[in-house]
Amino acid sequence: MHATQSVQTEVRAEIKGPVGYLILDRPERKNALSFDMWKEVTRLINGFAANRALRVVVLRGARDLPFCSGADISEFETVRANAEGARAYEDANVVAFDAIAACPLPTIAMIRSFCMGGGMGLAAACDLRVAAESAEFAIPPGKLGLAYPPSAIRYIVAAIGASNAKDLLYSARRVKAVEAEKLGLINKLTEEDALESEVEKLASVISENAPLSLKAGKLAINYAAGYEFAQDMKAVKDAADRCFDSADYREGRSAFLEKRKAQFKGE
Repeated sequence: MHATQSVQTEVRAEIKGPVGYLILDRPERKNALSFDMWKEVTRLINGFAANRALRVVVLRGARDLPFCSGADISEFETVRANAEGARAYEDANVVAFDAIAACPLPTIAMIRSFCMGGGMGLAAACDLRVAAESAEFAIPPGKLGLAYPPSAIRYIVAAIGASNAKDLLYSARRVKAVEAEKLGLINKLTEEDALESEVEKLASVISENAPLSLKAGKLAINYAAGYEFAQDMKAVKDAADRCFDSADYREGRSAFLEKRKAQFKGE
């Protein structure tokens, strides 16, 4: 089933140089994701992963909208009204989280205002999280009588540790940005009007580094983290070995000796 034009408007891709932006734009629902939007997130992330011109992916809300207020609760009485529907919905969530975590490109969540439930899952699946002072986080299934899939919880545990994850899950409380930074959920906390420039700066720094090195590093970290989709050790070692045989490695050595900036091509 193809995504509707409406969904393609609510979840869209924009490319600026080496950076791909996945943008949530559903203001009437504070960027809550519908079932079809979850599937569109996966489709767009996979498209970014296949684009050899890209170096970094950023997930964000459009303009000054919240990052994501979670799953669309209005669908709970329809799409998620029974166990079968709930499992299908959960599967769509997990596929989206895994697509982000497995994306060979570095991923950054640009967070302002609400980052709740499934939105927190999206952010936790990203490699890095940069948030404005307005950011608020929560894991609210205890208030809804449902449970999150284990793989989604794994990303949150990887970000903040088991004990902190239990605290947020058990209490279902909201966490302000300052506390989220102390928990390790936020890599960088910024003033509200500096959020975009800080994310752009970070994306630029990352995009200048060797793509094969970043890919190999991400594979190794995902393997070490025990993610279910992670490649086996041979694939991780092969990715590292490929770096040593690459044109980028030769370029990196030459640039260092010549005291100039390296120009990497991912080859």
